[in-house]
Amino acid sequence: MKQLNSEQLRSLYLEFFKNHGHSVIQSASLIPENDPTVLFTTAGMHPLVPYLLGEKHPEGTRLTDVQKCVRTGDIDEVGDNSHCTFFEMLGNWSLGDYFKKEAISWSYEFLTSEKYLGIPVEKLAVSVFAGDETAPRDEESAAIWEGCGIPKDAIFFLPRANNWWGPAGITGPCGPDTEMFIDTGKPKCCDTCSPACDCGKYLEIWNDVFMQYFKNAEGGFEPLKQKNVDTGMGLERTLCILTGKNSVYETDLFTAARAKIEELTGKSYGESAEVTKAFRIILDHMRTATFMLGDRKGITPSNVDQGYVLRRIIRRAVRFGRQIDLPEGSLGEISSCYIEKYATVYPELVENREKILTELKKEEDKFSKTLKSGLKEFERTISRLQGTVIDGVTAFRLYDTFGFPVEITEELAKEKGLTVDTEGFKACFAEHQAKSAAGSEQRFKCGLADNQEGTTRLHTATHLLHAALRKILSPDCAQRGSNITPERLRFDFNFGRPMTKEEISAVEDYVNEAIAANVPVDLAEMTVEEAKAQGAIGLFESKYGEKVKVYTIGTYSKEICGGPHASNTGELGKFVITKEQSSSSGVRRIKAELRYE
Repeated sequence: MKQLNSEQLRSLYLEFFKNHGHSVIQSASLIPENDPTVLFTTAGMHPLVPYLLGEKHPEGTRLTDVQKCVRTGDIDEVGDNSHCTFFEMLGNWSLGDYFKKEAISWSYEFLTSEKYLGIPVEKLAVSVFAGDETAPRDEESAAIWEGCGIPKDAIFFLPRANNWWGPAGITGPCGPDTEMFIDTGKPKCCDTCSPACDCGKYLEIWNDVFMQYFKNAEGGFEPLKQKNVDTGMGLERTLCILTGKNSVYETDLFTAARAKIEELTGKSYGESAEVTKAFRIILDHMRTATFMLGDRKGITPSNVDQGYVLRRIIRRAVRFGRQIDLPEGSLGEISSCYIEKYATVYPELVENREKILTELKKEEDKFSKTLKSGLKEFERTISRLQGTVIDGVTAFRLYDTFGFPVEITEELAKEKGLTVDTEGFKACFAEHQAKSAAGSEQRFKCGLADNQEGTTRLHTATHLLHAALRKILSPDCAQRGSNITPERLRFDFNFGRPMTKEEISAVEDYVNEAIAANVPVDLAEMTVEEAKAQGAIGLFESKYGEKVKVYTIGTYSKEICGGPHASNTGELGKFVITKEQSSSSGVRRIKAELRYE
């Protein structure tokens, strides 16, 4: 196997698929555009959902990229060898172009060719979908793998839990997949040992998804208009496998930050299980926080949505930093290591360096105050305590109301000769999560992937709203996030104060004037340079020379966007702003709807 660093692996992957007719596209933002089903971009396919559903992509039907992703569902698992909240996904797509034969053959070539990864065939194992009531057994993929050179005894048929991908949110494109594994050479744990086992014999390296279905809001599966291929190879895990490291945290991605923590704490990574876990959590969380703060759609810590997740991981990093004597105010030094490491690949981190470091310092200071208030409440709590056990409800109140981590409650309790009812705390926490999940299911019940009429009309309305804010408030107003359902839109934008009633009314009037004008919504494909020259607004995340879609709405709006949209403003109904509020520091939030009376 080739010994590659992160820069080499990214370049090699993109070069391979470029040579196979794929257009190299830029990584999208970590903040999904107009999709309320998830808070962050969780997979490489996520920004491409409209195109997987049949919309034409300006760069063609074969695409490849390295996508920034964040997944926080298993945040408590971070600290082991492989879990990361932020990661990079190497991917290639066919949008109704090639299908299983080409995808599998190219995967095999990239994995085994000496020019690329050079993995010996005998070290590979693959799994394919075993079939169920939704889709048939995937004999076709198995036959292609065997034709490439994978022996029959290294091809495993596994159920939906193992070989079905998606959708990324509650609804969306999905389908059976085939996964590739490295056989570590460990003996089988049992007669039925397979890549489905957690025994460590098989390590996943790549996944080819054959998107043939769309999961609707009712939980049913419908055939997609076009058959797509979506592949994903985790950069961190692949690096770990190629270099023979025991953990992703030992790859070159973390070298500088790891050395910085050692310098700041006087501790050594690997000196004990507890120290190593703390190192890994800080390394992961600070990398994730750096990318969240440095994203071009720029989020900041808050008590809602993406900002809440950001706040949680920063504070978790601070808490574990305390365990290894990380000096207060050191997060910026660790973050700077990542800014330098990724400067060439993700220049937005360099562009937003000041914001990243400032927000980290502010949040660290706020958490120090939180800890102080929590300490006061802890002292009040134990002064009233009868017995030697802090009950779970009280421990959860310290956590939920005062932001006081239960681990610190346990540490302080131990110093006082007390214990904490951790099982009671976990029960309260589980109840809290269940309520939050129920609320999220209602709130995120559908997304732009649904292509519903109400969603596309509101998506068009966001363009008019964006233009109105720039005209009435300031030309510097820019989108910082958007969340759309068929019933309402939510639009975040940078602005330093609450809007006045007169300003809100003026914005509504501008949008409704455009609606009353009954103008067409025109689409044109052009290069980034051409879009800029025409005065289109957008984040311009694409590379120069790359084509983008520009939607023009009369003289009212011209904006880069992936779509879809209404065909005419006259379809939109009456635009009404229902709420204007703060989203986070320097960011305002508008909620609005279209009424048809």
